[in-house]
Amino acid sequence: MPSLALKDSAIIRRSNPSGEHWLKTICLAPHATVADAIACIDRSARVNIALVVDERGRLLNTLSDGDVRRGLLANVALADPIDRLLAIKARTPHPAPATAPVGTSPETLLEIMLARSVRQLPLVDESGIIVDVVALYELLPDEPTPLQAVVMAGGFGTRLRPLTEDLPKPMLPVAGKPLMEHIIAQLRETGIRDINVTTHYRAEQIVSHFGNGDNFGVNISYVNEERPLGTGGALSLLERPAAPFLVINGDILTDIDFRAMHAYHNEHDAMMTVAVRRYEIDVPYGVVECDGPYLRSLREKPQVGFFVNAGIYLLEPTTYDYISAHEHMNMTDLITRLVDDNKTVVSFPVREYWLDIGRHDDYERAQRDILQLRARTAPNA
Repeated sequence: MPSLALKDSAIIRRSNPSGEHWLKTICLAPHATVADAIACIDRSARVNIALVVDERGRLLNTLSDGDVRRGLLANVALADPIDRLLAIKARTPHPAPATAPVGTSPETLLEIMLARSVRQLPLVDESGIIVDVVALYELLPDEPTPLQAVVMAGGFGTRLRPLTEDLPKPMLPVAGKPLMEHIIAQLRETGIRDINVTTHYRAEQIVSHFGNGDNFGVNISYVNEERPLGTGGALSLLERPAAPFLVINGDILTDIDFRAMHAYHNEHDAMMTVAVRRYEIDVPYGVVECDGPYLRSLREKPQVGFFVNAGIYLLEPTTYDYISAHEHMNMTDLITRLVDDNKTVVSFPVREYWLDIGRHDDYERAQRDILQLRARTAPNA
């Protein structure tokens, strides 16, 4: 393997491992629940991992953000034991955790992480007791996020009239700022600097507010749809990107982890990753299942759950091979084309806050939720 440049601080840091207290906050007992695992991962923002250990602190396994999301897709409940997540992980190509002995050189740590396609590596002593965790970003030099983003901001917002009679939906104020300004801020905090915005309805108001993006710490370019082309067709107006790119509808309020979505996309070697959200409906009647005239079962007022499209996508440049210039096409049409051609399209379940502001009650809820969302995502929260 060719030599790789490492951060100078990487060698220094490994000689001063994290304190025992920090490690305890991200350790799980084997009988812990899925909710416990999520809390651990969220606490371990530095390494984004939960450590399953025995009573002596010996590492038994690890759970990553991706492991949790795959569990959610399999309808694992938050109250379920982590055994259900570990059973799903056991069916993956790497069921056992990658580890390294304490004192391993940064160069070797990096080689292990790249070979196993992991972004964190537990360090153990000769007894298998967890001593520290090293993250990939701590070893590699700081680099800008390779992702670009596309914000779809051309919709009419008809369901929000009369609020959108004179104002495009992405410009509706949420806590005193246009909705799209919250989206731009989140993209910037993720490290995304280059953003394309597709416009149509009252585009001049969007361009006037955001300009070239300098005042918001990003670079913004615009493309205007002379006629609506749909979320997929609008991409044909943009130059084919050279790297994976993120697409997000301009009417979404969320704190989804875009970095985790990118890692999940790469882990599955996907051509397209679609963010999905669990949606549940309480049926107010007894549901009867019949086999012809014969009643086979009766469920009293069940809750029916399924995943819905969350309006956030991560795409490879090769998806452009399936997009025709100036053709009206919704993103669902693009997904169907890829699936029909046996391309890898994966679902990324959103476990974070997410709200599609499409109706008046959604807009009212956004005004209430934004304060809690800000508090949760604040640097010192």
